[in-house]
Amino acid sequence: MRLEPSLRQMVLDLPVQEGAGLEDFLRDLSNEQAIDAVLSWPDWPAPALIIDGPAGCGKSHLGRIWAARAGALFLSAADVFADGCPIERLGRLRACVIDDADHVEDDVLLLQLYNICRERGGSVLLTASTPLGAWLPTLPDLASRLRTSLTAHIAAPRDELLAAVLVKQFRDRQLNVPGEVVTYLLRNMERSFEAARRTVRALDRASLHAKWPITLPLARRVLALVQDDA
Repeated sequence: MRLEPSLRQMVLDLPVQEGAGLEDFLRDLSNEQAIDAVLSWPDWPAPALIIDGPAGCGKSHLGRIWAARAGALFLSAADVFADGCPIERLGRLRACVIDDADHVEDDVLLLQLYNICRERGGSVLLTASTPLGAWLPTLPDLASRLRTSLTAHIAAPRDELLAAVLVKQFRDRQLNVPGEVVTYLLRNMERSFEAARRTVRALDRASLHAKWPITLPLARRVLALVQDDA
């Protein structure tokens, strides 16, 4: 087997259709608080829910699940600054998801979205990579409102969940992978959701480029590349 140095550049990632429904979300002790909070809507004790957790842990997935249930507009931090005012996009809706809210720099706009949804009797779900205290907005009115939010934390994954995430990532790419490969990755890769996604993506590229199935030898070589690039 030969992996050419051009592997990183020559092989384009294939589009991946990841399941986005509740049935596709992998429940575990590390995320059950967040899942239960999402499913408890509309009986939230506050107008907003803030979910925080590491990259790739499923915050956006939960946000989309809730958006579908609540009829909410889904906005990423980038969408807030994109062409077209997000308030106009909200239209007559009374619920909104702000994904990566800790990266939204326009406190006034965020406050306006929050107030509109609250005044309409709706709700707001925000996601962030860190707890609110680490990115509390400087705008007093917004900060005071967010402090009253319901909060839920997604912790770093346990072995069982990380294995399930790897299997799901392979399945979403329609890849059949031996169990020994998953076991090897669990023992040797960085222990994070984002690393799992990055590693599966790299294995998919390498397998396609080398025209080889995903085997343990390929996994060893690709994981070394991924860790060198991280």
